Amino acid sequence: MRKNPYLNQSYFFVHFLNLCSVLKIIVTLKYYLGGVLMKNYVLITGASGGIGFCFAKVFAEKGYNLILVARSKDKLDSIKKELEANYSVIVNIYDIDLTSSMAVQEVYDYIKRKSLVVDILVNNAGFGEFNAFLDSEWHRQKNLIDLNITALVEMTYLFGQDMKKRKYGKIINLSSIAAFSAGPYMSLYYASKSFVLSFSEALSEELKGTGVSVTALCPGPTSTDFEKNANMDNSAMFSKFKTSNAEDVARAGFNAAMKGKSIKYYGSMTYVFNIITRCFPRRVGRNLAKKMDSSEGKY
Repeated sequence: MRKNPYLNQSYFFVHFLNLCSVLKIIVTLKYYLGGVLMKNYVLITGASGGIGFCFAKVFAEKGYNLILVARSKDKLDSIKKELEANYSVIVNIYDIDLTSSMAVQEVYDYIKRKSLVVDILVNNAGFGEFNAFLDSEWHRQKNLIDLNITALVEMTYLFGQDMKKRKYGKIINLSSIAAFSAGPYMSLYYASKSFVLSFSEALSEELKGTGVSVTALCPGPTSTDFEKNANMDNSAMFSKFKTSNAEDVARAGFNAAMKGKSIKYYGSMTYVFNIITRCFPRRVGRNLAKKMDSSEGKY
């Protein structure tokens, strides 16, 4: 009996379609589960607590997948479980101390190996310390520079270049009310935040028309562990003034970045201190900062 050639053709055609369906499923799974989604990945440093953790929650609520970086693996593991369960987003974590010399490059290489694409970078990691500069331990001061300035700049450089090539991206840099004046007994911290504000403003102008925006977020005193870690529990700034809610600060930063704003001030004290430092001699600002940071400040 002669075989119908059309049956063979139909047989191979059906198998070809089945193979295509399987390949499509594989590509789809890799797309969603393998982290090759070409948008909506947010990289947040210092994400294990405070404003950084609140940024993670805010972005997760909006459906963004996350890459969270901090020193504590245990805290990151806990946050990963919480956010994935509550918001059905993909959360990648990487525990590392960003003060080490090759840390930022390690984070960048990890993200490249995972084929993740960072559309939004939140440079939140940083710390401060209340003490006279010459009475402080040098390694502590160097770590402050490495984290508050060097790591932020290198993160911005590496991921900013990728954003510029793609013609899309947003960078949020955490500055502070401390950016507006010199800060006796917190000299390096105030200087680091002034650097972040100036650097972010300049970069924002450089990147106009490229599809990439840079936002400097300048909050006042905020309810986090900052004051405890900086030995400022009893300072006038935290004991005599109302502190902002960290989640409110993060939401304000998110909204400002989405609108492409260069600077976002948050908190009534921030606005007032900014006006004072602009309208009065610089010595007024630094004397006021000295009083606010001290436990003996009187108003």
